[in-house]
Amino acid sequence: MEWHPISREGYNKIREEIRQLEEEEMMKVAERIKQARDEGDLSENAEYHGQREQLAHLERKAQQLKSKLANCEIVDKSTMPKGMITFGSTITVRDLDDDEEERYEFVGPGEEDYTGEVMKILTTSPLASRLIGKKVDDTVNIEIPSGLRRLQVVEIIDD
Repeated sequence: MEWHPISREGYNKIREEIRQLEEEEMMKVAERIKQARDEGDLSENAEYHGQREQLAHLERKAQQLKSKLANCEIVDKSTMPKGMITFGSTITVRDLDDDEEERYEFVGPGEEDYTGEVMKILTTSPLASRLIGKKVDDTVNIEIPSGLRRLQVVEIIDD
């Protein structure tokens, strides 16, 4: 089984999401199922069947999150090697074809965010897996659906 690094913050975020699902959301839905059941004939009770489906959805989501955590190991970013791209690194890369620069931070499950100025991408993503272990001035070729990207590592910021 392959393990994935995760920060303590990312781990706690997922644990809280599981807690909220199990202790709050599922309890609310279970109460609505009970109320719908009390209304009588279940064969024609759309509310009852809808809430059962909702409960199953929440249970699947909680199980997926638990499975995600089962494959994670909490890693202190400060213990990672310096001067090379690792879990927790923030990097700047230059696209050698259009000379544009992009910034990435390599994170664990539950921490990804593609909306910020610095995109937080999973260490398991195709881009990250090609860059992990590289150093400043190293170049990588990454196959993407629209063709080949040639990237050069410009900066590595180790926290």
